[in-house]
Amino acid sequence: MDASLEKIADPTLAEMGKNLKEAVKMLEDSQRRTEEENGKKISGDIPGPLQGSGQDMVSILQVVQNLMHGDEDEEPQSARIQNIGEQGHIALLGHSLGAYISTLDKEKLRKLMTRILSDTTLWLCRIFRYENGCAYFHEEEREGLAKICRLAIHSRYEDFVVDGFNVLYNKKPVIYLSAAARPGLGQYLCNQLGLPFPCLCRVPCNTMFGSQHQMDVAFLEKLIKDDIERGKLPLLLVANAGTAAVGHTDKIGRLKELCEQYGIWLHVEGVNLATLVLGYVSSSVLAATKCDSMTLTPGPWLGLPAVPAVTLYKHDDPALTLVAGLTSNKPADKLRALPLWLSLQYLGLDGIVERIKHACQLSQRLQESLKKVNHIKILVEDELSSPVVVFRFFQELPGSDPVLKGVPVPNMAPSAVSRERHSCDALNRWLGEQLKQLVPASGLTVMDLEVEGVCIRFSPLMTAAVLGTRGEDVDQLVACIQSKLPVLTCTLQLREEFKQEVTAAAGLLHVDDPNWPGIGVVRYEHANDDKSSLKLDPEGEKIHAGLLKKLNELESDLTFKMGPEYKSMKSCIYIGMASDDVDISELVETIAVTAREIEENSRLLENMTEVVRKGIQEAQVQLQKANEERLLEEGVLRQIPVVGSVLNWFSPVQASQKGRTFNLTAGSLESTEHTYVYKVQGTGVTPPQTPSGTRTKQRLPGQKPFKRSLRGSDALSETSSVSHIEDLEKMEHLTSGPEQDVLETSSPEPHPGSPTLQDTEQTGALQNGAQRPEDDRPQVEELESLR
Repeated sequence: MDASLEKIADPTLAEMGKNLKEAVKMLEDSQRRTEEENGKKISGDIPGPLQGSGQDMVSILQVVQNLMHGDEDEEPQSARIQNIGEQGHIALLGHSLGAYISTLDKEKLRKLMTRILSDTTLWLCRIFRYENGCAYFHEEEREGLAKICRLAIHSRYEDFVVDGFNVLYNKKPVIYLSAAARPGLGQYLCNQLGLPFPCLCRVPCNTMFGSQHQMDVAFLEKLIKDDIERGKLPLLLVANAGTAAVGHTDKIGRLKELCEQYGIWLHVEGVNLATLVLGYVSSSVLAATKCDSMTLTPGPWLGLPAVPAVTLYKHDDPALTLVAGLTSNKPADKLRALPLWLSLQYLGLDGIVERIKHACQLSQRLQESLKKVNHIKILVEDELSSPVVVFRFFQELPGSDPVLKGVPVPNMAPSAVSRERHSCDALNRWLGEQLKQLVPASGLTVMDLEVEGVCIRFSPLMTAAVLGTRGEDVDQLVACIQSKLPVLTCTLQLREEFKQEVTAAAGLLHVDDPNWPGIGVVRYEHANDDKSSLKLDPEGEKIHAGLLKKLNELESDLTFKMGPEYKSMKSCIYIGMASDDVDISELVETIAVTAREIEENSRLLENMTEVVRKGIQEAQVQLQKANEERLLEEGVLRQIPVVGSVLNWFSPVQASQKGRTFNLTAGSLESTEHTYVYKVQGTGVTPPQTPSGTRTKQRLPGQKPFKRSLRGSDALSETSSVSHIEDLEKMEHLTSGPEQDVLETSSPEPHPGSPTLQDTEQTGALQNGAQRPEDDRPQVEELESLR
């Protein structure tokens, strides 16, 4: 390209192209460096005073790239600048050329602007099959429709220039919009035209026959007749060649006939208008070439940045077009077409057709692949030529509407169907977010439709040219969908079982959260929980925080999160997606038992200070009382220093060591006499283990918590089955306790060195004494007599 720039006679143009190339290259290199290196946070976005001395272009571009990429450390998933190709550089060059061309003298400027406008208008009309049309270039997509409405008003109201809004008051205009039109379009038109909202008429879509996203033509005709009888003037109808949501096309042929009958201006917009450049076009889209005006957006279709939208229209009165604002004498308005003029020449007709064709092939490829995938519903399968594919995950529900399919449960009530609809919406929202992260080049969009619910949209015409989407990306997208389906189906099947188990469990409350895509949400109700209050519960939040920590320490395949309840500020535990068969009963029991233990431990810690203080005071009183009893027992003479030593030498006192132990669990004082006796005797008796409330389930080696161990056991081989049985027998042998050891010692042929019957009886007596602390003193006397 440098060699080509040297051939340009005008040095200013050559320098402009060279500087633009260097600037874009510098910004792209800075972006790559930022992505590869995690540099320090740049605080260049803080406003500062203007420097006295000027800066060079490199320093200014450095400031620009700092502002563009300075926050990427904080938001690593934010949208990055796409790698624009050489055609993007041409479009950017058009803006620089526009500023340079505006400095020419008026005669040269007029000739150049006329050539640019005439060439661009002619090319667009021929490419999109719109004969004898004029073009209006605008930055805002809706601005062209607003100008067309002004033109329609001036055409239908001849005295509007003189009488103004008095003419509109006597005969109010009506603008008809489809219910499937893009949001905010009607309000924008009213604000731009100064019309009240009653001038808008919302035409519903089909309900019985045809697509539910197409305008109902019969109902539209009824509305038009009603408005004429009321003294209103039907002014303009906005039809869709590809709705903003699902890409459906209205019956433009019938709408055109209706508009000609009642003298209504017909305007068409939509993404499907891009298919007019192809050799084969559907009849519904081809009918748009006969409309009064249409709005095109070649920028996203062709991957061209900063390219204006175009509104093509047919009108013979140049004075009215000038009054409506569709034509202008300002050089800046006429030079808007310059970036598009350069880009169309760079791409050529073949390049334009190839890009549109590639986008349509991507949508058809995805549509054909999704037809073979179970549990995926395609909402535009009747539109074979639509470049938009909308799909959603579902599970069949017997005897229900295919749109509202949910979990296969017979005889479901309407409330249950609504609940499963919300569940499917949450799962589709999760699926869309996962696919957007796994295949970012697909350009997917998650949207919420009024009838179908949450769906995922693939519109390559709007994203493929910018993101560089290829056929391999579509194949990867289908593979990712297939890999996520087992997780979705398993989670959806376990939701009802989880709700039933939580409802049956004591102390647990099931929380219905329609926006959570996991198994479910559960909240533990502690003793001081105020069920009627919706405020924050500090004690409950503390218990749920400890419960979340315990659950994450189990290292299961499930994910656990803590957050506020759907309709209150109370904390809950959110259980994530299930990738395999989960033992819901074990999961719920573990949550209930763990939360109960955490509550009991928290209560114990709260009361520990008071309990310990009272225990210390009681121990001091008992020890003082025991000391007084010892003085009375030993006598006064033994307390005298010299006399007491002599008496203790001649007649030592056999006094037992007495102390006090504090049982934290029971909160009571106990004597240490039994402890000293066991230490002196050396019996080595181990006190019984404290019973635990948690149910311990026997698992196979390597088996994670909350997994069904017997699922799929028929498919195991004989060797693996025997090994699993041996592992279970070993685990049962280890957990059988000392009872089995006692039974083994009573065999008729004892081994040499084995304990005798008398020793066994003594050991049994010792164990019984250890299990019955209240009989410790008789057991000690019996042992001394045996010795």
